[in-house]
Amino acid sequence: MKEFLRVVKFTIISISAGIIQVIVFTILNLITNSYWLAHLPSLLASVIWNFTINRKITFKSANNVKKAMLLVLLFYVIFTPASTIIGNLLENGGVQDFLIEIIMLLANFILEYL
Repeated sequence: MKEFLRVVKFTIISISAGIIQVIVFTILNLITNSYWLAHLPSLLASVIWNFTINRKITFKSANNVKKAMLLVLLFYVIFTPASTIIGNLLENGGVQDFLIEIIMLLANFILEYL
């Protein structure tokens, strides 16, 4: 039951981070009309929000913040270029920007929880 509640909390907080990401992405996409110029800052805003809130509420972790930040950094060292390159390829292939962003949000949600 404890793990189920943790998953629920993580999901709710991730949804809020996703909303932040979509808002930032929408604003920047309207200004730049470029997937990657909108995706990178929106992902960064989402990651900062998600990490901070989940650490405090979901995982209630005050211990070893440096280690947790390093692990998140390592995850995003791989995920960020991969999602940006794949998203850019999809955009160049004619896939709509917002559909790409939703796919990346779902991939991020699943992979980050794991």
